[in-house]
Amino acid sequence: MLIGEVARRSGVSTRMLRHYDSLGLVRPTGRTVGGYREYSEEDIRRIFHVEGLRSLGLSLRQIGRALEDPAFVPSTLVGDLIRRTEERLRRDRELLERLRAIDASAPLDWQGVLRVVELLHGLGSPHAARRQQAALAPAEDVPVATEVLAKAVLAESDPNVAGTLRWALARAGADGVASVAPGVYSDDAGIRRRAVLAIAELPGDEAAAVLADALQDSDTTVRRHAALAVGRRGATAAVPTLVDMVVEGANDVEAAEVLGTLASEPECADRIRSALAGELAAHTADSAVRIRLTQALVELPAPVASDLLRQLAHDDDRSVALVASALAGLLDDRSPD
Repeated sequence: MLIGEVARRSGVSTRMLRHYDSLGLVRPTGRTVGGYREYSEEDIRRIFHVEGLRSLGLSLRQIGRALEDPAFVPSTLVGDLIRRTEERLRRDRELLERLRAIDASAPLDWQGVLRVVELLHGLGSPHAARRQQAALAPAEDVPVATEVLAKAVLAESDPNVAGTLRWALARAGADGVASVAPGVYSDDAGIRRRAVLAIAELPGDEAAAVLADALQDSDTTVRRHAALAVGRRGATAAVPTLVDMVVEGANDVEAAEVLGTLASEPECADRIRSALAGELAAHTADSAVRIRLTQALVELPAPVASDLLRQLAHDDDRSVALVASALAGLLDDRSPD
Protein backbone atom coordinates (compact mmCIF):
# COMPACT_ATOMS: atom_id res chain seq x y z
CA MET A 1 0.00 0.00 0.00
CA LEU A 2 1.42 3.35 -1.02
CA ILE A 3 1.91 6.23 1.40
CA GLY A 4 -1.10 8.22 0.18
CA GLU A 5 -3.47 5.30 0.70
CA VAL A 6 -1.97 4.61 4.15
CA ALA A 7 -2.43 8.26 5.15
CA ARG A 8 -6.06 8.21 3.99
CA ARG A 9 -6.92 5.02 5.88
CA SER A 10 -4.95 5.65 9.05
CA GLY A 11 -5.61 9.35 9.47
CA VAL A 12 -1.87 10.00 9.80
CA SER A 13 -0.59 12.65 7.42
CA THR A 14 1.97 11.77 4.76
CA ARG A 15 4.28 14.32 6.35
CA MET A 16 4.10 12.52 9.70
CA LEU A 17 4.60 9.13 8.02
CA ARG A 18 7.77 10.45 6.42
CA HIS A 19 8.85 11.76 9.83
CA TYR A 20 8.28 8.32 11.35
CA ASP A 21 10.39 6.85 8.56
CA SER A 22 13.24 9.31 9.19
CA LEU A 23 13.25 8.46 12.90
CA GLY A 24 13.11 4.74 12.24
CA LEU A 25 9.80 4.34 14.02
CA VAL A 26 7.88 2.98 11.01
CA ARG A 27 9.95 2.20 7.96
CA PRO A 28 8.02 0.90 4.96
CA THR A 29 8.93 -2.65 4.07
CA GLY A 30 9.46 -1.94 0.40
CA ARG A 31 9.74 0.57 -2.40
CA THR A 32 8.09 0.59 -5.77
CA VAL A 33 10.09 0.68 -9.00
CA GLY A 34 9.57 4.40 -8.97
CA GLY A 35 10.95 4.71 -5.42
CA TYR A 36 7.66 5.30 -3.63
CA ARG A 37 7.23 3.96 -0.08
CA GLU A 38 5.19 0.78 0.07
CA TYR A 39 3.73 -0.34 3.40
CA SER A 40 2.89 -3.90 4.38
CA GLU A 41 0.09 -4.95 6.73
CA GLU A 42 2.67 -5.27 9.52
CA ASP A 43 3.87 -1.71 8.83
CA ILE A 44 0.30 -0.42 9.13
CA ARG A 45 -0.19 -2.27 12.42
CA ARG A 46 2.97 -0.59 13.70
CA ILE A 47 1.63 2.81 12.64
CA PHE A 48 -1.46 2.20 14.77
CA HIS A 49 0.75 1.09 17.68
CA VAL A 50 2.71 4.34 17.41
CA GLU A 51 -0.47 6.43 17.28
CA GLY A 52 -1.93 4.57 20.25
CA LEU A 53 1.15 5.27 22.36
CA ARG A 54 1.19 8.91 21.24
CA SER A 55 -2.40 9.23 22.49
CA LEU A 56 -1.11 8.34 25.96
CA GLY A 57 1.28 11.27 25.89
CA LEU A 58 4.48 9.40 25.11
CA SER A 59 7.20 11.18 23.20
CA LEU A 60 8.39 9.69 19.92
CA ARG A 61 11.65 8.74 21.63
CA GLN A 62 9.75 6.87 24.35
CA ILE A 63 7.63 5.16 21.69
CA GLY A 64 10.73 4.01 19.85
CA ARG A 65 12.12 2.56 23.05
CA ALA A 66 8.83 0.87 23.89
CA LEU A 67 8.60 -0.80 20.48
CA GLU A 68 12.22 -1.86 20.13
CA ASP A 69 13.46 -2.76 23.63
CA PRO A 70 12.52 -6.37 24.54
CA ALA A 71 13.28 -5.62 28.21
CA PHE A 72 11.01 -2.58 28.31
CA VAL A 73 8.45 -2.70 31.19
CA PRO A 74 5.21 -0.92 30.21
CA SER A 75 4.04 -0.46 33.80
CA THR A 76 7.08 1.69 34.61
CA LEU A 77 6.36 4.09 31.78
CA VAL A 78 2.62 4.12 32.45
CA GLY A 79 3.26 4.90 36.12
CA ASP A 80 5.51 7.78 35.13
CA LEU A 81 2.85 9.08 32.75
CA ILE A 82 0.26 8.93 35.52
CA ARG A 83 2.47 10.94 37.87
CA ARG A 84 3.26 13.55 35.22
CA THR A 85 -0.40 13.84 34.24
CA GLU A 86 -1.47 14.26 37.88
CA GLU A 87 1.13 16.98 38.33
CA ARG A 88 -0.03 18.74 35.19
CA LEU A 89 -3.65 18.56 36.34
CA ARG A 90 -2.64 19.96 39.75
CA ARG A 91 -0.89 22.90 38.09
CA ASP A 92 -3.89 23.44 35.81
CA ARG A 93 -6.27 23.44 38.80
CA GLU A 94 -4.08 25.95 40.61
CA LEU A 95 -3.99 28.14 37.52
CA LEU A 96 -7.78 27.90 37.17
CA GLU A 97 -8.24 28.92 40.80
CA ARG A 98 -5.91 31.89 40.37
CA LEU A 99 -7.73 32.99 37.23
CA ARG A 100 -11.10 32.71 38.97
CA ALA A 101 -9.78 34.70 41.93
CA ILE A 102 -8.55 37.43 39.62
CA ASP A 103 -11.83 37.45 37.72
CA ALA A 104 -13.86 37.66 40.94
CA SER A 105 -11.73 40.58 42.16
CA ALA A 106 -12.57 42.42 38.92
CA PRO A 107 -9.34 44.44 38.66
CA LEU A 108 -9.59 47.47 36.41
CA ASP A 109 -6.12 47.22 34.92
CA TRP A 110 -3.00 45.07 34.79
CA GLN A 111 -1.69 46.72 37.93
CA GLY A 112 -4.76 45.42 39.73
CA VAL A 113 -4.18 41.94 38.32
CA LEU A 114 -0.61 41.97 39.59
CA ARG A 115 -1.76 43.04 43.05
CA VAL A 116 -4.19 40.11 43.24
CA VAL A 117 -1.44 37.75 42.06
CA GLU A 118 0.84 39.14 44.78
CA LEU A 119 -1.85 38.47 47.37
CA LEU A 120 -2.28 34.90 46.14
CA HIS A 121 1.46 34.31 46.32
CA GLY A 122 1.53 35.72 49.85
CA LEU A 123 -1.32 33.52 51.05
CA GLY A 124 0.39 30.51 49.49
CA SER A 125 3.75 31.18 51.17
CA PRO A 126 5.26 28.41 53.32
CA HIS A 127 6.10 31.06 55.95
CA ALA A 128 3.35 31.86 58.46
CA ALA A 129 4.51 35.47 58.90
CA ARG A 130 4.27 36.09 55.16
CA ARG A 131 0.77 34.61 55.00
CA GLN A 132 -0.33 36.77 57.90
CA GLN A 133 1.15 39.88 56.32
CA ALA A 134 -0.68 39.16 53.07
CA ALA A 135 -4.00 38.81 54.92
CA LEU A 136 -3.43 42.02 56.89
CA ALA A 137 -2.45 44.23 53.99
CA PRO A 138 -4.50 43.55 50.85
CA ALA A 139 -4.47 46.20 48.16
CA GLU A 140 -7.04 48.78 49.17
CA ASP A 141 -8.19 49.50 45.63
CA VAL A 142 -8.56 45.83 44.66
CA PRO A 143 -11.34 43.96 46.50
CA VAL A 144 -10.30 40.50 47.62
CA ALA A 145 -12.57 37.69 46.45
CA THR A 146 -14.08 35.88 49.43
CA GLU A 147 -13.34 32.56 47.71
CA VAL A 148 -9.62 33.32 48.03
CA LEU A 149 -9.86 34.07 51.74
CA ALA A 150 -12.20 31.13 52.37
CA LYS A 151 -9.77 28.71 50.78
CA ALA A 152 -6.93 30.14 52.87
CA VAL A 153 -9.02 29.98 56.07
CA LEU A 154 -9.93 26.33 55.53
CA ALA A 155 -6.31 25.35 54.85
CA GLU A 156 -4.55 27.40 57.56
CA SER A 157 -3.15 25.47 60.54
CA ASP A 158 -1.22 28.29 62.24
CA PRO A 159 -3.58 29.77 64.90
CA ASN A 160 -2.28 33.33 64.56
CA VAL A 161 -2.56 33.35 60.78
CA ALA A 162 -5.95 31.65 61.00
CA GLY A 163 -7.25 34.42 63.28
CA THR A 164 -6.04 37.08 60.87
CA LEU A 165 -7.63 35.31 57.93
CA ARG A 166 -10.97 35.06 59.76
CA TRP A 167 -10.77 38.79 60.43
CA ALA A 168 -10.06 39.46 56.77
CA LEU A 169 -12.92 37.20 55.70
CA ALA A 170 -15.33 39.02 58.02
CA ARG A 171 -14.28 42.31 56.37
CA ALA A 172 -14.67 40.94 52.86
CA GLY A 173 -18.46 41.14 52.69
CA ALA A 174 -21.67 39.17 52.67
CA ASP A 175 -20.41 36.30 50.51
CA GLY A 176 -18.15 34.99 53.27
CA VAL A 177 -20.64 32.45 54.62
CA ALA A 178 -21.38 30.94 51.22
CA SER A 179 -17.67 30.68 50.43
CA VAL A 180 -16.63 28.93 53.64
CA ALA A 181 -19.80 26.92 54.39
CA PRO A 182 -18.77 23.89 52.28
CA GLY A 183 -15.96 23.38 54.77
CA VAL A 184 -18.53 22.61 57.49
CA TYR A 185 -19.54 19.51 55.51
CA SER A 186 -16.02 18.34 54.66
CA ASP A 187 -14.89 14.80 55.44
CA ASP A 188 -11.85 16.33 57.18
CA ALA A 189 -12.59 17.24 60.82
CA GLY A 190 -9.78 19.82 60.83
CA ILE A 191 -11.39 21.66 57.93
CA ARG A 192 -14.78 21.52 59.65
CA ARG A 193 -13.28 23.04 62.81
CA ARG A 194 -11.69 25.90 60.88
CA ALA A 195 -14.92 26.50 58.95
CA VAL A 196 -17.03 26.74 62.11
CA LEU A 197 -14.59 29.15 63.74
CA ALA A 198 -14.71 31.35 60.65
CA ILE A 199 -18.50 31.32 60.33
CA ALA A 200 -18.82 32.09 64.04
CA GLU A 201 -17.39 35.53 63.27
CA LEU A 202 -19.80 36.21 60.41
CA PRO A 203 -23.23 37.80 60.88
CA GLY A 204 -26.60 36.81 59.52
CA ASP A 205 -29.21 34.08 59.48
CA GLU A 206 -27.29 32.02 56.92
CA ALA A 207 -24.33 31.78 59.29
CA ALA A 208 -26.63 30.82 62.17
CA ALA A 209 -28.22 28.03 60.10
CA VAL A 210 -24.85 26.54 59.12
CA LEU A 211 -23.65 26.68 62.72
CA ALA A 212 -26.84 24.95 63.87
CA ASP A 213 -26.05 22.09 61.49
CA ALA A 214 -22.60 21.83 63.06
CA LEU A 215 -24.19 21.10 66.47
CA GLN A 216 -24.77 17.58 65.15
CA ASP A 217 -21.20 17.06 63.97
CA SER A 218 -19.46 13.80 64.86
CA ASP A 219 -16.37 15.72 66.02
CA THR A 220 -16.54 16.94 69.63
CA THR A 221 -14.47 20.06 68.98
CA VAL A 222 -16.66 21.11 66.06
CA ARG A 223 -19.79 20.72 68.21
CA ARG A 224 -18.24 22.79 71.00
CA HIS A 225 -17.21 25.62 68.69
CA ALA A 226 -20.68 25.60 67.15
CA ALA A 227 -22.42 25.57 70.53
CA LEU A 228 -20.53 28.63 71.76
CA ALA A 229 -21.28 30.46 68.52
CA VAL A 230 -24.99 29.69 68.24
CA GLY A 231 -25.47 30.04 71.98
CA ARG A 232 -24.15 33.60 71.79
CA ARG A 233 -26.75 34.20 69.07
CA GLY A 234 -29.52 33.05 71.39
CA ALA A 235 -30.07 29.52 70.05
CA THR A 236 -31.26 27.27 72.87
CA ALA A 237 -30.37 24.16 70.84
CA ALA A 238 -26.83 24.72 72.09
CA VAL A 239 -27.75 24.06 75.75
CA PRO A 240 -26.97 20.29 75.90
CA THR A 241 -23.52 20.73 74.37
CA LEU A 242 -22.76 23.73 76.58
CA VAL A 243 -23.72 21.77 79.71
CA ASP A 244 -21.52 18.89 78.53
CA MET A 245 -18.65 21.36 78.15
CA VAL A 246 -19.03 22.42 81.77
CA VAL A 247 -19.08 18.78 82.87
CA GLU A 248 -16.01 17.91 80.79
CA GLY A 249 -14.08 21.07 81.68
CA ALA A 250 -13.72 22.05 78.01
CA ASN A 251 -13.93 25.86 77.74
CA ASP A 252 -16.24 25.51 80.72
CA VAL A 253 -16.00 29.18 81.76
CA GLU A 254 -17.05 30.34 78.28
CA ALA A 255 -19.79 27.71 78.16
CA ALA A 256 -21.13 28.83 81.56
CA GLU A 257 -21.15 32.46 80.45
CA VAL A 258 -23.14 31.56 77.32
CA LEU A 259 -25.56 29.53 79.42
CA GLY A 260 -25.99 32.60 81.60
CA THR A 261 -26.82 34.69 78.54
CA LEU A 262 -29.37 32.15 77.34
CA ALA A 263 -30.90 32.04 80.82
CA SER A 264 -32.17 35.60 80.38
CA GLU A 265 -35.25 33.90 78.94
CA PRO A 266 -37.26 32.38 81.84
CA GLU A 267 -38.20 29.17 80.02
CA CYS A 268 -34.62 28.54 79.02
CA ALA A 269 -33.39 29.43 82.53
CA ASP A 270 -35.47 26.65 84.07
CA ARG A 271 -34.24 24.22 81.41
CA ILE A 272 -30.60 25.11 82.09
CA ARG A 273 -31.08 24.87 85.87
CA SER A 274 -32.64 21.42 85.48
CA ALA A 275 -29.79 20.28 83.23
CA LEU A 276 -27.13 21.46 85.69
CA ALA A 277 -29.00 19.92 88.64
CA GLY A 278 -29.25 16.63 86.75
CA GLU A 279 -25.52 16.56 86.12
CA LEU A 280 -24.83 17.37 89.80
CA ALA A 281 -26.91 14.36 90.77
CA ALA A 282 -25.19 12.16 88.20
CA HIS A 283 -21.64 13.01 89.35
CA THR A 284 -21.84 12.57 93.10
CA ALA A 285 -18.33 11.11 93.27
CA ASP A 286 -16.50 13.63 91.10
CA SER A 287 -15.68 16.74 93.10
CA ALA A 288 -14.08 18.66 90.21
CA VAL A 289 -17.12 18.19 87.95
CA ARG A 290 -19.53 19.21 90.71
CA ILE A 291 -17.50 22.35 91.49
CA ARG A 292 -17.62 23.40 87.80
CA LEU A 293 -21.37 22.81 87.71
CA THR A 294 -21.81 24.79 90.92
CA GLN A 295 -19.77 27.65 89.52
CA ALA A 296 -21.90 27.62 86.36
CA LEU A 297 -25.02 28.18 88.46
CA VAL A 298 -23.85 31.64 89.48
CA GLU A 299 -24.18 32.77 85.87
CA LEU A 300 -27.94 32.19 86.02
CA PRO A 301 -30.42 34.77 87.29
CA ALA A 302 -30.54 34.79 91.09
CA PRO A 303 -34.20 33.66 91.41
CA VAL A 304 -33.37 30.58 89.32
CA ALA A 305 -30.13 29.48 90.95
CA SER A 306 -30.26 30.66 94.57
CA ASP A 307 -32.26 27.78 96.05
CA LEU A 308 -30.04 25.15 94.41
CA LEU A 309 -26.89 26.93 95.58
CA ARG A 310 -28.23 27.04 99.14
CA GLN A 311 -28.87 23.30 99.00
CA LEU A 312 -25.34 22.72 97.72
CA ALA A 313 -23.97 24.83 100.59
CA HIS A 314 -24.79 21.81 102.78
CA ASP A 315 -23.34 19.26 100.34
CA ASP A 316 -21.46 16.25 101.74
CA ASP A 317 -18.48 17.28 99.63
CA ARG A 318 -16.91 20.08 101.69
CA SER A 319 -15.24 21.69 98.64
CA VAL A 320 -18.56 21.87 96.81
CA ALA A 321 -20.29 23.20 99.94
CA LEU A 322 -17.73 25.99 100.41
CA VAL A 323 -17.96 27.08 96.76
CA ALA A 324 -21.77 26.97 96.80
CA SER A 325 -21.95 28.95 100.02
CA ALA A 326 -19.69 31.69 98.63
CA LEU A 327 -21.62 31.85 95.37
CA ALA A 328 -24.98 31.92 97.12
CA GLY A 329 -23.78 34.95 99.06
CA LEU A 330 -22.62 36.53 95.82
CA LEU A 331 -26.06 36.04 94.25
CA ASP A 332 -27.72 37.51 97.35
CA ASP A 333 -25.52 40.62 97.07
CA ARG A 334 -26.39 40.85 93.37
CA SER A 335 -30.16 40.54 93.97
CA PRO A 336 -32.23 43.76 94.24
CA ASP A 337 -33.45 44.60 97.76
